Amino acid sequence: MNDYRDIITIEQGKRSGQPCIRGMRITVYDVFEYLASGMTVVEVLKDFPELTETDIRACFAYAADKEKSQMVVHTNETSISSEPIGPIGDATGGSIS
Repeated sequence: MNDYRDIITIEQGKRSGQPCIRGMRITVYDVFEYLASGMTVVEVLKDFPELTETDIRACFAYAADKEKSQMVVHTNETSISSEPIGPIGDATGGSIS
């Protein structure tokens, strides 16, 4: 697919700066809430005829990119692993004094 940045837009004055689809007021999070509630992609497209299947795929690409950007990679001589970044001080399991 084309780069999701051609589809997902962020405008400070629209939906509090949340990522929207093609400048509309439908956010990436709206789409995921519909899907998480049990709607199928076909049902979402039927309820929102201004959306396309490419728009839905762009939401997934945006979310995957955001997830990757929030991972930290740990390396040692024998292996590489990754885990989500937690709150400050969470990396060692303790808090910062």
